[in-house]
This record gives sequence, C-alpha cells and structure tokens, in this order.
Amino acid sequence: MGSAKYTRPVSTKELLKHARSLQQKKFRDLHGEFLVQGPKVVGELLASGWPVVEVLATGAMAERLGLRQAVIVPQHELDRVGTLESGNEVVAIARKPGSSENAPVGPEELIIALDGITDPGNLGTVVRIADWFGVKRLWCAQGSVDAFNPKTVQASMGALFRVSVQVVDLPMVLQQQIAAGVQVYQASMEGRSVFAMALAKRAVLVLGSESHGITAEVRALKGQLISIPGGGGTESLNVATAASALCMEFYRQRTA
Repeated sequence: MGSAKYTRPVSTKELLKHARSLQQKKFRDLHGEFLVQGPKVVGELLASGWPVVEVLATGAMAERLGLRQAVIVPQHELDRVGTLESGNEVVAIARKPGSSENAPVGPEELIIALDGITDPGNLGTVVRIADWFGVKRLWCAQGSVDAFNPKTVQASMGALFRVSVQVVDLPMVLQQQIAAGVQVYQASMEGRSVFAMALAKRAVLVLGSESHGITAEVRALKGQLISIPGGGGTESLNVATAASALCMEFYRQRTA
C-alpha cells in the first residue's frame, strides 16, 4: 500500500487544517479533493490507483498498512480530521475526478440513475450495490447529495473508486437516451412486476427517493414503470433496498 503518489508539499499543521476543511462540500468543490477514512476504505483507495494527495496516519497504523510515505500524526489530531466514531487512525486526501462527457450507453450496459437522493448513506450503499452487480456508471440528478461526502464515501466501502458517479441534468439526459433507443425503466409501486418482464440489456434504471419518489418531470418522460412485488404493510422500500432487488433481477436475466 505504500506506492501511492503524494503531491502536497506543505507543513503538517497546514495539511491538518486543509484536511479538516474537506469535511465541508464548499471546500471539496474548491480544492477538488475529498476525505477517505479508515484502513479498509483507504486500502481500497490505494489499491485502485486513484490519485492521492496525502495520507495521514498514526505510527502504528502506518506500520500495519505499510504506508511508507504517510504523514505520521497523533491520534487526537486525526480524530479532529476524521468524521468516524472509530477508525480515524488513517485518513487520506484524494482527488475528485474531472468532469467528462457521458459516453453513449453501451449495447449491453445498465446505468443506474438516482432522482433526488439526499441521504449520503443511501447514495454510498447504492454505489456499492452497483459495483456488486457490475454497473459501472451512476447518474445523479442535480441537487442530489454529494458523492464525495465523507458518509457517502464510507458507505460505498471503496466501490466509489470503481463506479463512475456523475451529476447530470437528469430529465434532459434521459430524454436523450429515449431518443437514442435506450430503454428507460422507472421504479414505481404502480409499475409492472420486474419478475414478469423480459428486461432490455441496454437500459437505464431510474430510482427516486423513498420520501418523494421519482419527480414529475422525470415521470413525464414515459419510461417503463417497474415494481418489486410484495404483500407487506410497508409503504415503500428504502432506495438502496429497491436498487439491490432490481439490480439482482437485471443481473439474473443477463447471466441466465
């Protein structure tokens, strides 16, 4: 894990101040950097080849992980930088990816689109689910929670370094996909059971928040409504739970 390239030649005091500032979105946007915390997720970061600015760690954790170039910092200072209840023994600063144009949806590609997700833990969990089922791209509607929020990064458990997450003008992008012949599916309780359908392989799966569902502007695009059948009394499923069930069926049909 000690082979990452570190790029910030500043004093430890300045580095700690800068790292603390990245707890806030405005500074993540300003500097194009974000925090990665805990040995598990920092390990995923370093193994991924993602650009790393710096790694801060206690001496014991640096030795345990083989972090030859880590800045050694007392635990009490790391506790001020990190946001975890435990696991702040190592905190990395990573670079956010640059913006890029959306490539056309591949002939057998599934993309997940999230319409109005505001909970960072939910977003991170959906990123992790996408990674598990081989989904490489995830679109978030404008105004969604920041994908590089520390809670989102932590909930993704390293999947964020393998799944491209982009903020897009979702109604416009979905309209473009429909015009290009891509099948757009919208998760809705009023939809047809996903288990009773032959799902298209070139597709976008749209999920809304459990509080408000898919926005009226996106629903107006007339995508195919699909649902997860169930007979309980729960009003709706958590977006991550719904993503898992739906992606499982997409995966099952694609690999059958």
